[in-house]
Amino acid sequence: MLEKMKAILAEQLGLNEDEITTESRFKEDLEADSLDLFELLTTLEEQYDMEIPAEDMEDLTTVGAVINYLKTKGIEG
Repeated sequence: MLEKMKAILAEQLGLNEDEITTESRFKEDLEADSLDLFELLTTLEEQYDMEIPAEDMEDLTTVGAVINYLKTKGIEG
């Protein structure tokens, strides 16, 4: 799942996948703004055919937190 997340983020944020780790913070490390985060939320919802409430996304500040969140929702890989 990390590799898929890296690919999504690299494409959306114009980053190199090697710059992205599970510890990467969206705003501080990846320099994502609120629009970037909204686009990520939309992409994840489409990718995994699920709905992620915006209030849940507020607590998901790192790549690893998003991966763990998806796993708690039954999403693997």
